[in-house]
Amino acid sequence: MYDPHADESPFNALPPVVVVLALIMGVNELVLQAGDRGMFGVPPRIIFFEDYAFRPAVWEFMITRGQFPLEHLMRFITFPFIHGSFTHAAFAIVIVLAIGKAVGEIFSSVAFLAVFFLSSVFGAVVYGTLVSVNAPLIGGYPGAYGLIGAFTFLLWVNLAAVGANSMRAFSLIGVLLGIQLVFGILFGAGLDWIADIAAFVAGFGLSFVLSPGGWSRVLEKLRRD
Repeated sequence: MYDPHADESPFNALPPVVVVLALIMGVNELVLQAGDRGMFGVPPRIIFFEDYAFRPAVWEFMITRGQFPLEHLMRFITFPFIHGSFTHAAFAIVIVLAIGKAVGEIFSSVAFLAVFFLSSVFGAVVYGTLVSVNAPLIGGYPGAYGLIGAFTFLLWVNLAAVGANSMRAFSLIGVLLGIQLVFGILFGAGLDWIADIAAFVAGFGLSFVLSPGGWSRVLEKLRRD
């Protein structure tokens, strides 16, 4: 029997804003991969790290001087699209696609992008404030963790609505942090997890405002409790 959905692209099931965001991340990594193989002379990854990654020293400079030039402010928006390797980018894209589908089906496109980018910015600010070494912050993980925060908010509210244990909503972030801890112990890890956790908190908090009926749904939950 002919299945009318058999020829549909799997991307049709994803909100367009999620697909576009993942494609930008993917295409940028492909360009960097080509550069790593000598197609552009000087590998662009080195240049991107220097000009577009978020660096604590740059943040400290801006705060100390009270000057916030656009060339440095844009690092808050550009660092999520720069990754250290193909694997680094691939995992970030997978999380954006998987969690982004659930969030993007509920949030508007503008709200979805606001969660991703504002969470990235908040994660970078916390990272730059707490980290003393000048290790650059790169990659889509903070933004992805912001989406996980929004997803957790949706689960939290929905579980409470049916009278279930709403704390179960936080099991995903618990598992992810546990995996990060294991990898950090086995293979060594930087301090990027600080930005990830901060971004998760930001994504969860932003959802009170950005999700459809966010604050009113929470008030309704509290009244029922």
